[in-house]
Amino acid sequence: MENLEKAIAQVKAELPGLTLLENEPLSAHCSFRIGGPARAIAVPQDVSSLSKICCILKDHKLAPFLLGNGSNILFPDEGLADLFLISTEKLQRLFLLPDGAIYAEAGVSLARLALFAQQNGLRGLEFASGIPGTVGGGLRMNAGAYGGELKDVVESVVTLYLPEQAVYELNNEQCAFGYRMSRFQKVGGFVLLSAVFRLEPGDAGEIAAKMRELNEKRREKQPLDLPSAGSAFKRPEGYFAAALIDQAGLKGYRVGGAQVSEKHAGFVVNAGNASSHDVYDLMMHVRNTVYRNAGVELEPEIIILPPDYKLEDHGPAVARNHVTVNVPTEE
Repeated sequence: MENLEKAIAQVKAELPGLTLLENEPLSAHCSFRIGGPARAIAVPQDVSSLSKICCILKDHKLAPFLLGNGSNILFPDEGLADLFLISTEKLQRLFLLPDGAIYAEAGVSLARLALFAQQNGLRGLEFASGIPGTVGGGLRMNAGAYGGELKDVVESVVTLYLPEQAVYELNNEQCAFGYRMSRFQKVGGFVLLSAVFRLEPGDAGEIAAKMRELNEKRREKQPLDLPSAGSAFKRPEGYFAAALIDQAGLKGYRVGGAQVSEKHAGFVVNAGNASSHDVYDLMMHVRNTVYRNAGVELEPEIIILPPDYKLEDHGPAVARNHVTVNVPTEE
């Protein structure tokens, strides 16, 4: 905590024009609308100031937590008193490169990116038009929908590697994309800054029609009228998480203010003043019930932040996504 307070003071001194939110409710920064206060959330204007903040934090032996739209995350009710968060919301540069590829900074929403591609007669990002995340968050988890994934259209990613305070450009293969996975999840220490997307020429009208079709499917099948963090669990190999949950009789099941969506069993929604404990308890009940019913162990797709909750009789532990900085190793 002492190091964090010193880092906050230094950030204020060296970046006097920076927007720095202190003791800010995290519920205002995530799609679940859940979460207690964060000690500090910095909102840098550009990549340069973001890098400067990361340098200061490194000097104080701290790692930042990067925050995009918060559309795939469960923050704790207790807040995050010992983390320094950096929001990418102002990293919004988006343009065509001379060779026709698209350059986008980490804070650009996937919806805006998909619309920009359509307006420029480029196809391949139609699936992303309804995903509520950002480029940075989408790259980290290799976001996808309706048969498309970002790995299919990413040419390269520019990242700040914290242990070395050095900027690297990684090609698609080096990003090690997999199903809802990337190198940036498997190896800590990377701050995603921007990416280049390589798409195919197409008819703008046809691309727009495809986007409308996919977004209509999303509106019909997903509970977009209630706060959630998207799909609660990853798709297990050979199965569909929503079908397994439905077959276990859990559609509509509720813990406190958290509920398995009655519209789509793959979603956990905030049906009314849900706490993070409500959501976590519900997810563990779903996970254990599905395992007993079908022998399939569901893996959360939502990032669940500390603290670890003390729960009784919840079966196998869930791997949590703690903030760490590690030196990359070859696999």
